[in-house]
Amino acid sequence: MKNPGFFQRSELTQALWSFRREFAMVGMFSMLSNLLLLSPTMYMLQVFDRVMTSQNELTLLLMSLITLFLFVVMAFSEWMRSKVLVRTGVRLDNLLGSRVFEASFEARLSRQGDAAPRAFGDLLQVRQFLTGNGIFALFDAPWTPIYLAVLFFLHPFLGAIALCFALAQAALVWFGHRKSVAPAQAASEASAQARAYLQGKLRNVEVLEPMGMVHHLLAHWALRYRRALGLQGTAQALTHRITAWSKFIRYSQQSLGLGAGALLVINHQLSPGEMIAANVLMTRTLAPIDQLVGTWRGFIAARAAFARLEGLLKAHPARDPNLQRTAPTGALVLRDVVAHAQERDTPILQGVSLSFKPGSVTAILGPSGSGKSTLARCIIGVWPRLSGEVLLDGRPLGSWDRCELGPHLGYLPQDIELFEGTIAENIARFGEVDPEKVIAATRSAGLHEMILRFPKGYDTPIGEAGGLLSGGQRQRIGLARAIYGRPRLVVLDEPNANLDDAGEAALVRALQELRTQGSTVVIVSHRQGILAAADRVLLLRNGTVERDGARDAVLASMRAAPAACASPPRLLSV
Repeated sequence: MKNPGFFQRSELTQALWSFRREFAMVGMFSMLSNLLLLSPTMYMLQVFDRVMTSQNELTLLLMSLITLFLFVVMAFSEWMRSKVLVRTGVRLDNLLGSRVFEASFEARLSRQGDAAPRAFGDLLQVRQFLTGNGIFALFDAPWTPIYLAVLFFLHPFLGAIALCFALAQAALVWFGHRKSVAPAQAASEASAQARAYLQGKLRNVEVLEPMGMVHHLLAHWALRYRRALGLQGTAQALTHRITAWSKFIRYSQQSLGLGAGALLVINHQLSPGEMIAANVLMTRTLAPIDQLVGTWRGFIAARAAFARLEGLLKAHPARDPNLQRTAPTGALVLRDVVAHAQERDTPILQGVSLSFKPGSVTAILGPSGSGKSTLARCIIGVWPRLSGEVLLDGRPLGSWDRCELGPHLGYLPQDIELFEGTIAENIARFGEVDPEKVIAATRSAGLHEMILRFPKGYDTPIGEAGGLLSGGQRQRIGLARAIYGRPRLVVLDEPNANLDDAGEAALVRALQELRTQGSTVVIVSHRQGILAAADRVLLLRNGTVERDGARDAVLASMRAAPAACASPPRLLSV
């Protein structure tokens, strides 16, 4: 019995299959265009063998008008198939753009960093090939046998010569495919790695320049860059050799074809008109194959891009439209959560089971490397390698629609990242800006007066204000973004790391407001001031929960056993 999934198309293949009517239209216009390409051959044949013999000007006029009309139809066919492909490219972008965008973010979130940055480049590569000269070559190539048949009809010797050259060109295409795929892919991957390495260092130029690290990193980048250049040179050299041989075959065909026709004319087996027409037709016979040779490099790149896109969409399928879309209450439960990391045998979190009630503020303490930030990421569902269950309102986080759930979650990571846009847009998470909610969030974060001092206030672009913002101000903007709209679950990772006393006091007030409104708040912190807002303290050590309970009780137990506690002594008093 056949496997029912054997003929199942991938998401990307299904998307391309949905354009079968458009490609069928392109095929029909290509058929008409290639059929009309016989017009110049027939015109030459008639002019040399009929008009020049009869010297009838009316016949020449009629033949010229008919040929001109056929040229107009051929130009219309060429224009129509190009127009159809342009529209197909636009529709392809509209169909796959959002999916590739979402899959890229999910790939980045799951630490598949190589696939995400180049996904849109891959989509562009596929679209350009499917709407460019490469697809024309594929549609024109099937007409080579028809042109060969016409040549055989004129004279078998001419057909045999054209067939030999066609086979030589086809062998060259096959050889190019066998030899150029691996070098081209290796060169593309090496270039991407060198580019990613450079971009990563440019993002940290403020750290590299003062400490004189640029010169040292230059050597590391140069090694990657030279390797990429070497591989590109190898791939290009092979492509150039194949192109040179293709030109040799094409030029030889033109000359030998003309010579063979002249020989047949000398032997009275062919007329001069048939000789000229056969030479033109022979050139046209090899044109599609020659075009395939010219576009072979693009085909290889498009095929590799297609494979990467197909793998990306398969690894990150479209979200189920039936996912949970109701607003959560914030009740959170973790059951036997184990968090793994790449290239690390021991799990970061080892069987953590916890529950968090709405209206509670839990402070997570512990020494560095105990898994605090990992636990915070597991709670909001962004840790990629996770086993066990994270339940929100009794449902796994994966069963919630993330777009619908997002406004009900607030997250402040250790590394604050503000995005291109205004301050108001960043706080409103780039959704519809609600001025009342934005101001409420900034007042809770103690940020409102500071923003008003900017020349453009809330409309100040982050690009302009980024250089003026201190670490504490950036952290407050991130906090305002996390609590925008009063979310039901708020996770803050070191929210007071860069705050002064006034900022920390504003943070405590914001946490008290969140608790009053019934939000579930989880805080990771090393500073004692934040504990005043917590009603529960959880101590992590080596990925396991060592202490958990009411704030005063846990702190009292930590004071009773100071030697066993790796947390700083300043955490033991509130």
